Amino acid sequence: MHAALRTHLAGRTDVQAEFFDAPDPGFLGRVARLPVPVLGRLDADLQPLRAQLVRSAAVHRWLRRRLRRGDVDVVHVYTQHSVLLSSGVLRGVPTVVSTDSTTEANAYRLPYRLPTRWTPAAVRVALPFERRVLRAADRVVATSGWTADMLRATGAVEPDRLVVLPFGVDLPPPPDERPERRPTIVFVGHQMERKGGNHLVALHQRHLRDACDLVLVTTADVDPAPGVRVVRDLRSGDGRLWDVLADADVFCFPSTMDQVPNAVLEAAAAGLPVVAHPVAAVPELVVDGVTGLLVPPGDDDALLAALRSLTGDRERRLEMGRRGRAHVEARYDMARTADELVDLLTLVGTDGRRRSRS
Repeated sequence: MHAALRTHLAGRTDVQAEFFDAPDPGFLGRVARLPVPVLGRLDADLQPLRAQLVRSAAVHRWLRRRLRRGDVDVVHVYTQHSVLLSSGVLRGVPTVVSTDSTTEANAYRLPYRLPTRWTPAAVRVALPFERRVLRAADRVVATSGWTADMLRATGAVEPDRLVVLPFGVDLPPPPDERPERRPTIVFVGHQMERKGGNHLVALHQRHLRDACDLVLVTTADVDPAPGVRVVRDLRSGDGRLWDVLADADVFCFPSTMDQVPNAVLEAAAAGLPVVAHPVAAVPELVVDGVTGLLVPPGDDDALLAALRSLTGDRERRLEMGRRGRAHVEARYDMARTADELVDLLTLVGTDGRRRSRS
């Protein structure tokens, strides 16, 4: 997100933006956030919270030093989990906190965390840190309607401080119309198992490999399979992703863990119809039957039917791709997001009325 904001704010002469990316922890920080044997498998070792606090400590040190200079009009934080130790500092400066999720939602949806019966207790320990930050902010920006609902559920954000502002993607040039060809399905995700990639490969091999190809953009090791190609050298922000998407015809994202997945927006921006599950904010990103198809999690028959309907109908997938591109242009253009975020930051920074804080 910082990279996108840097790009869009670089050309503005009315804004002087300074960025701080939380650094990777040193030796002691890495030790402090290590999982605890046995307890880690039970999600009872508070490892996610400890990792956030280690990172927050570095942010807190920098933030205190920077604010002492006295020339900061407003602070923007992405996300609340990066400043869990800084609520006291943020109370003294106009602040906007943006986020795509909450502590409780992360506990059950992060792809690297397996919830157990101990997870609710771990969440209760972490919630006070999050609430203090959310209460310290002048505005809290939710990047989706689903995120806004999660924030309301915390009880720490009043309606007059909550703003829904979808964070989008940098739009590539409008895609060329896909030619008549053997269709290709593309999947993007670093963690194949937790994001449904392995299951997609299995379904492709059993039911679809004679009808279409499958491209996997992932850093995971994938066994060779007929009709499957793996792209392993792409990282977040790599512009070559657009070339991969341009060579595909359908995007499939069978993850039940992701909350506001940028991969879905990037696929739609590239003119691809999206097949996904209606979880978290995905129904906001994919308009079912218009820009793609949403199928129930765990329903392989529905997933296969959706993929077959699109790989077998060129005109339908082209039309959905056009509508998907238009949907992203209208709602998820990062250039527009950056402008609206600056407008909000300007409002907060120049507003002399500071709400009373207990």
